[in-house]
Amino acid sequence: MKCKKWTEKNQAVAGVIEALLLVALVAIVISIIQLQYIPQVMEQKEADHMDEVSNQFSYLKSLIDIQALTGTMETEVPLADIPIMTQITLGSSELPYFVTAPSYGELGVKDTVATIHAVPPLNDTEHFYFSGIPFSSIVFHAYNMYFPEQSYILEGGGIILNQSEGKSVMRCDPSISVRKAGNFYNRYIEMKFYLPNIVDVPSKNYTSGCGGCFIRTNYSSYHKYTDIINPPSTFYPDNSTFIYSNYLNGWNESLNRLFGDVMYEGKPSPENKTVDISITQYEGTNVVKITPLKHPITIDLTVVDIYVQIGPGWII
Repeated sequence: MKCKKWTEKNQAVAGVIEALLLVALVAIVISIIQLQYIPQVMEQKEADHMDEVSNQFSYLKSLIDIQALTGTMETEVPLADIPIMTQITLGSSELPYFVTAPSYGELGVKDTVATIHAVPPLNDTEHFYFSGIPFSSIVFHAYNMYFPEQSYILEGGGIILNQSEGKSVMRCDPSISVRKAGNFYNRYIEMKFYLPNIVDVPSKNYTSGCGGCFIRTNYSSYHKYTDIINPPSTFYPDNSTFIYSNYLNGWNESLNRLFGDVMYEGKPSPENKTVDISITQYEGTNVVKITPLKHPITIDLTVVDIYVQIGPGWII
């Protein structure tokens, strides 16, 4: 009978250990990429998406401004009656092969919360005065996972950026022109304001998701108002014009910028100031108040109603 000798060989064990070490190394590399680099990539991706939305809102504002302007023109050609569509990208997609979450957004027409007032209203037969003009807005809110949550608001013809941290900023000024007028004996400040008022269509005023959606806008009608705001006096100490909004900081910065050339006579100083624009309280509510200090302010306000539908399947 022959006896077999059994010898130990470690080659197979070494191969298994090498495979396990290789798998562990790959897992470590993927974990580092997932934890360190993917959040940065996704943050940049969401930041790029917000820049895209900013450009899309700027384009939407320009279309609405064109519709508002052509709608108020006295012409036999109905230029403003042609509906126009534009697109808003609601969110950004996730990265393939990695654990990421897509961002999504909401787009809708916000109920009337903003108003413009003249105090006191001029009540005579020559002026269509206004004591409170409400106007609606288009609001986009991005629910970002890596980049700060932000909102873009098209309100009063201006584009406002608002985010969870910080104050609102007017990224694009509304259609307001301000200039000095009159002569040495009868000097005044002229303010013209084209105010688009967003009118929503029931059941076509909201959408949400990650893809793109279309907004359809068309001109409806317009109304003109004029008023004269004199400097405060003993009988009318509250003479002013003010705007109420949820985004007062944006409106305050924008109006100060638009009135910049007429706010002083001569060198900028308190005694040379002609207009005061600031956030203050009026009847217990925070507002942006425009107060003439030396010369009256004539206000030529044109409120243009613009119908807005969000999503496919146009109704009107």
